[in-house]
Amino acid sequence: MFSKPERTERIIQFGEGGFLRGFVDWIIQLTNEASDFDASVVVVQPIEKGMCDMLEKQNCVYTHVMRGIKDGVPTVDKKKIDVISRTVQPYKDFTSFLALAENPDSRFVVSNTTESGITFVETDKMENAPDVSFPAKVTLLLKKRFELGLKGFIFLPCELIDKNGSNLKKCVLKYADMWGLSDEFKAWVESDNIFYNTLVDRIVTGYPRDEKIDVGYEDNMLNTSEIFHLWVIEGPKEITNEFPFDKAGLNIIVTDNLERYRTRKVRILNGAHTSMIPYALLRGVETVGDCMEDETMSAFVKKCVYDEIIPTLDLPEEELLDYADNVFERFRNPYIRHLCSSIALNSVSKFKVRVLPSILEYIKRKNEMPDTLLTSFAKLIEFYKTDMTNDDAKICEFMKNASVEEIMANTSLWDEDLSFLAEEVKRRMK
Repeated sequence: MFSKPERTERIIQFGEGGFLRGFVDWIIQLTNEASDFDASVVVVQPIEKGMCDMLEKQNCVYTHVMRGIKDGVPTVDKKKIDVISRTVQPYKDFTSFLALAENPDSRFVVSNTTESGITFVETDKMENAPDVSFPAKVTLLLKKRFELGLKGFIFLPCELIDKNGSNLKKCVLKYADMWGLSDEFKAWVESDNIFYNTLVDRIVTGYPRDEKIDVGYEDNMLNTSEIFHLWVIEGPKEITNEFPFDKAGLNIIVTDNLERYRTRKVRILNGAHTSMIPYALLRGVETVGDCMEDETMSAFVKKCVYDEIIPTLDLPEEELLDYADNVFERFRNPYIRHLCSSIALNSVSKFKVRVLPSILEYIKRKNEMPDTLLTSFAKLIEFYKTDMTNDDAKICEFMKNASVEEIMANTSLWDEDLSFLAEEVKRRMK
């Protein structure tokens, strides 16, 4: 049941969680099937406690189930994933971890160590291994690779931080400095290794604890996600010469400008969430799916996106419309119960990053006020006058008791004085 083909170990993967197994490993599976990539993955468990033992019990084979709306129709797609060759646990055997540097076929390093994973820790020491950060472990792996005279790695980090590849590289070089590693090593890190910045977009819902999905065998590593996927990779397009994912018909974009895609995601996907959630909760709407079924909420958020957010973005209109269509198809996914209350966490700071830039850009470009987005601002303030909020206590207290004028003038909340919007926002409040 758990048999798998022998392939060449080309990829080192930091992380065994649901996201990487339902995104990167799924992509590698499809690439293998569509090309001569012939790649397998060695999974490194980046923290002491994880799921690698459970993976090994199944010979690292599992099924990934994608569910959602495709072309207007509820769709379920199952794929057996057999690309993981083995696992390595540095906290049990650090020597085996460092031995990964010895394989000349290993070329790619992928990771998802959470947003706090790509961090420089001043107390990390070489002799403390394995009890060091993810970037410190990478530095030690690169040091061994360099000493062996082998070719460097191509890094594809999936952590949800801005410039993830650049920040990982920066951490590696800081460790090299702190540990007194040679100038030759640092030059090799710069010249022989590529650190791509990436943007990932897929909701991976993991093991379906509250339901039984029949895949024909007992699978304790069963993984689920939505159907939609997007990987934007910033850097040399030559990556497809070695990782031919372009042969698999995947939604992967290699670009020299990732920022415009990040802006698209933040303004459209995240902006749609943040502009509608306070309004939805004020109306007693429970989930994102319910918002799409509610005529008022659905019309409201679509007007936000299509009429007032998209006109502020610089990608081709057809591309923006297609992305927005996908977003609303994802929102209607009957297999994902996305609670409005969970999205409402820290709504003020989210509004500043996700919605306010669209408001200001719309005014700048159109020389008029965006009616629906300003209504969402009004609903945000109304929401913070209730007891439903989940935010920093000081922010909640201020928003609950301050006037609209005081809220709009608070530069610590918005990074600028928004007093010129106060009357427009007040006009849209109950």
